[in-house]
Amino acid sequence: MYVAVKGGEKAIDAAHAWLAEERRGDVSVTELSVAQIREQMTLAVNRVMAEGSLYDPDLAALAIKQARGDLIEAIFLIRAYRTTLPRFGATRPVETADMDCIRRVSATFKDAPGGQVLGPTFDYTHRLLDFKLAADGTVPEAPTRETEPAPVPHITEFLNKEGLIQSEPQSDTAPRDLTREPLELPADRALRLQSLTRGDEGFILGMAYSTQRGYARNHAFVGELRIGTCAVEMDIPEQSFAVEIGEVELTECETVNQFKGSKVEPPQFTRGYGLVFGQTERKAISMALVDRALRWKELGEDNAGAPAQDEEFVLYHADNIQATGFLEHIKLPHYVDFQSELELVRKMRADAMGALQEAAE
Repeated sequence: MYVAVKGGEKAIDAAHAWLAEERRGDVSVTELSVAQIREQMTLAVNRVMAEGSLYDPDLAALAIKQARGDLIEAIFLIRAYRTTLPRFGATRPVETADMDCIRRVSATFKDAPGGQVLGPTFDYTHRLLDFKLAADGTVPEAPTRETEPAPVPHITEFLNKEGLIQSEPQSDTAPRDLTREPLELPADRALRLQSLTRGDEGFILGMAYSTQRGYARNHAFVGELRIGTCAVEMDIPEQSFAVEIGEVELTECETVNQFKGSKVEPPQFTRGYGLVFGQTERKAISMALVDRALRWKELGEDNAGAPAQDEEFVLYHADNIQATGFLEHIKLPHYVDFQSELELVRKMRADAMGALQEAAE
């Protein structure tokens, strides 16, 4: 498409070599290994896995290293690699109620059954630079668990027993796969959730923040936020039972939102939902808020005209890979296009100047 550039191949090869040199940095400094990135930059790794739709910490860490820390570029690399992988089956839906939680908090019930587990979080840290980290200081040991992990019930289920929260409809129809089929509107909730979990964290956060500032009139409480590992099971055709093939770390968020009721529904609470790979709680909470805002039609609510309620606006602009591709292509050569624009503007100026001269005479 851009063959008009002379010497382009040689220049591109030189740019690749320069990029590799910049990626390595000062050779007197020890090179950062993939294992170090995987173990010490876990939140970045988790984001790349979530938005790249591929659960593989090693590959995500490699992509971050290759992308020099540019997470969107790393997500692009993971998505591109994902398309080369064969698909040999599908797993059963994971049971998040059986999650081995390392963090589980609720903003709605203080004495929640199963207890509050603060876990590894920045929530209670002072936002001050820790210069011990620069000096390679020792790391304090975390306390060990005093009890064996046990299944922790979902808090919203306790509201459900009293009929205070809307029951989620069950469907036997397999949801469409957004990684294999293009997005089409209108989208059902399952497809919207797929789009949101792959969406750019910053964009989803901005949409969620807008709902909190009044653009959707949906005040939410975090009914529960939980982070932990879930077993992944797969049905084996030769066997009559499912086999556990591994574990994945997930972040799940359920919000509780007020609902004044409709002609067919009594006043009750409704839910927003977020589920993301890894410890990605800001994304999961944001996803739950936007999910609830997008449910206005199915709940019979009025559309306040908020951006977060506009399905087309949210879903078509949430994907950072599509956005990056469309944005960054404008820095590539557009010589022919610009020359035509340039000639057009020159002609328009000449016509305008001629008209001014005629008017002056």
